[in-house]
Parts: sequence; C-alpha cells; structure tokens
Amino acid sequence: MSRTLQREGIWNTTISYAGILIGYVNTILLFPNFLDEAEVGLTRLLLSISVMYAQFSALGFANMSVRYFPYFRDENRQHNGFLFLLLSVPVMGFILTTAIFLLFKPAVVDYYITNSPLIIDYYYYLIPLALFALLFNMFTAYLRSLYKTIVSSFVQDFLLRILTTILISIYAFKVMDFQTFVLLYIIINSAGALVLAIYIIRLKQLFLMPSLAVLRVIPIREILYYGFFTFLGNVSTTIITTVDQVMISSYSLSDNGIYTTAFFMTSAILVPGRSILKIAHPQVAEFWKEKNMQGMGNLYQHVTMINLIVGLLLFVGIWANIDNLYDFMPESYRAGKYVVLYLALARLVDLATSLNGAILATSEKYKWDLAFNIVLAGLTIWTNWYFIPRYGIEGAALASMISLVVMNLARLFFVQIIYKIQPFTWQAAGVLAIAAITLGASYLLPYLGDVWLDLVVRSLMIVSIYAMLALNLNIYPEMNAWLRKVIYGVTGWKL
Repeated sequence: MSRTLQREGIWNTTISYAGILIGYVNTILLFPNFLDEAEVGLTRLLLSISVMYAQFSALGFANMSVRYFPYFRDENRQHNGFLFLLLSVPVMGFILTTAIFLLFKPAVVDYYITNSPLIIDYYYYLIPLALFALLFNMFTAYLRSLYKTIVSSFVQDFLLRILTTILISIYAFKVMDFQTFVLLYIIINSAGALVLAIYIIRLKQLFLMPSLAVLRVIPIREILYYGFFTFLGNVSTTIITTVDQVMISSYSLSDNGIYTTAFFMTSAILVPGRSILKIAHPQVAEFWKEKNMQGMGNLYQHVTMINLIVGLLLFVGIWANIDNLYDFMPESYRAGKYVVLYLALARLVDLATSLNGAILATSEKYKWDLAFNIVLAGLTIWTNWYFIPRYGIEGAALASMISLVVMNLARLFFVQIIYKIQPFTWQAAGVLAIAAITLGASYLLPYLGDVWLDLVVRSLMIVSIYAMLALNLNIYPEMNAWLRKVIYGVTGWKL
C-alpha cells in the first residue's frame, strides 16, 4: 500500500473518529434529551431525503469524476474544463429533480399526513438542503480525484458535527423555537459546500471556465453513457441505505428517531472503510488505467485488513457497552438495542468485502454493478415492506442487514470469478478470532455499579486485550509497526 494511501487514510480516520466522538455526544447525550423522539426523527429524515435528492440530481457524475479525471488531469490546461462539466450536468439534474419533487408533493403529503404530519411542514426546506448536499458531493469527488481528501473529511465528519453540538446546546437553553432550530440546522448542514469551494479556490483549482477540450479528451457520449449507468447504480444504493427511514417515518417519526439513533451508534464501524475508500477509489481507477491487477489485488487485501482490524474493535466496544450507552438516553430509546446488533453485523460484512464496489464501478464491467444494485434495491424495498409492519424498527434493521450482506457477497464472488482477486487472507480469520476472544472476555467483567466507571473500565479492557493479541500475534505487520512507533512515541514503551 502506498505511503500516500497510508498517510491520507490515517488522517482521514483520525478526523472521522474525532467526529464520531462528537457525533456520539450529539446522538446519545444531546438530541434524545432535548428533543422528543419525533423531532429527532424529523431531523434525521430531512438529511436522508436530501441525500436521496442529491443522488438523483448528480446523474452519476461523482463516480464519473473518479473514473475519468486521470485522463483530463493537466493543471496547465485547467484540467481541460473538467470541473465545469462535473458541475453543469448535476445542476441541470437538480433543476429536473426539483420539478419532479414539487410535482409529487400531493403524493408525499398523502403518505405522511396520517402518522408523521411534521415532515409536511418542512417539505420546502429540503430544496436548499439538497442543493448544497449535491455541491458538497461534487466538490468532494473533485478533491478526491486530486488526492485531497483531508479537508472534505474534516468538514463532513468534524466541523458540521461540532456546529450541530453548539446549535443543540443553545437550543437546550430554550432561546429559540423548534422551527428556528430546524432552519439553523439546515444552514449548518449546507455550509460544507461553501467551505470546500473556498478550499478549492485556495488550492487554485477552481477552474470553472468551459473548454472545448473537454470534448476531445474522452468522447462526451462515453462520459454521459457511463454517468447514466452509475446514476442508476447510485440511486439503487441510495434506496438501499435510506428506504428504511422513509418507510419507518410513514408509521412514526418517533420510531425513526429511535431507529436512526441506533443507526448512528453503528456508524463508527464504517469509519475506517470510508476514510480509506476516499483515497483508494481513485487509486483503483489508476490501476485500471495501468492494467495493474497485481497492485489492485494487493490493495484489495490491505484495505480489507485495516478495515477488519479497526471495525471489529469498534464492534466489540459498541456491543459490550450497549447497555451503558442506552443508560444515557430516555428509556424509550432502548427499543433500538437489537437494531444496533443487526446493523453492526451488516456493516462488518460491508467492511470485510471492502473495495468490491469501487473495483466494479471503475471497471469495464460497471454495468454488472448496476444490475446488482437494481436487483438489491428491489430486495431492500420488499424486505422493508415485509418486515417493518411485522417487527417494527427491528424488522427494518433485519431488512437492511439482509440487503447489505447479499449485495456485498454478490459483488465479492463476481470480482473473484471475473478478475481472480479477493480480499481475504488467513490473517483475516485471525482478526475474527481475536475479536471473539475479546468480546468473550468483556462478558466476564461484572457491571461495576456506575455507568461512567463501567464504560471506561470495560472499554480500556477491550482495547488492551485486543491490541495485545493483535500485536503479539503479528496479525498485520504493517499496522503493528506503525502502532509500536506511536505507542513508543507517546509512552516510551517498547512493545
């Protein structure tokens, strides 16, 4: 794995985990205790719908940036007008999507008016929120293609969350009504795009002038064709990841508040994968350009090992402390306990199969990835439709787990059969064994009588056992060398 990938991955992961800590403060301590369940559900649903709205508008151009930018890269020629193309098509898509969004308002009202009328009051707030989400996604894709990912990670994973902490803390003093809170919440979540625009200007990479050269590097028909297929794939993926919240909210915004709180509690598990993917995705595109399958296979396995080592540690830490975490929230939120388990297991499978989506999406077989996504989007809708009325929010989590596991296994086997590469080594089985031993050891520790004391002691025990086993068994030599260097620098201990 290249030093660039390691350095950027470490920085992205560090920023993301700092953001996760702030997110846990928001999700576990602040939102549940100062907003009711329906209000929490509304704020989460607004963000989820805006993500879907932005994906429809993007027309697949975020992935297009990763795949084709290596061919346009030429700073002296302002990257041949690439940024203008990257922004102009999605903006046209946003205009079209907004027209459809307004046209279908009566149907949305009918869907939510009985059980969740609060969302109707904020329907039009979604338009600016989705626009800035779209711009943020496009700027992030552009920066990722430039191998500049740290600032976008900082904005998304840290800055927006700390601003949310400040906002909810002010709201706790009852100096504003809930409508004002929602308006400011949307402004905060829209600010990320402006920060990235300023950063791109400082990099002197904001090349917005159109250029006819953009038509000569790669045929525009090929780009639009690729964008269309990745658009369908992205929409399918968005449906897979958001349809549960949309359906739950039609039954109860309060249930969505409980469900999304549990959902966020598992999000820490995905941080290593998302952080590494920001750098690995464009590197995968470079490997395709160079036809370097050996490099691709090595990257595939390295990323999987990093994801598993960190992700399994987080899984053990979250599940061993699950009752402690719910002690900080109103009792009603404890209904999401097994939602956490189902979603956490799904996320572990997502990590374990690592780069399969990026490999397919940037390959000549990208149409197959679309086929997987369309079938699985249908499976997700059907499983949610079947399980939610019967099992509520646990049914939604079970449906999401089934869909994510099936999608990732299908991609895994396809990549292995077609390209003869797969992400697993015997060391991956060793990491699973270490995680199982650590989780078992955590159950031997009785409850210590105080939630803070138990949380700290249990977490320190988990980290100590996990780290000692991983280091001494030398599960992943590259990471072990880095950890030993960090531990020696902080404590002076040689391990």
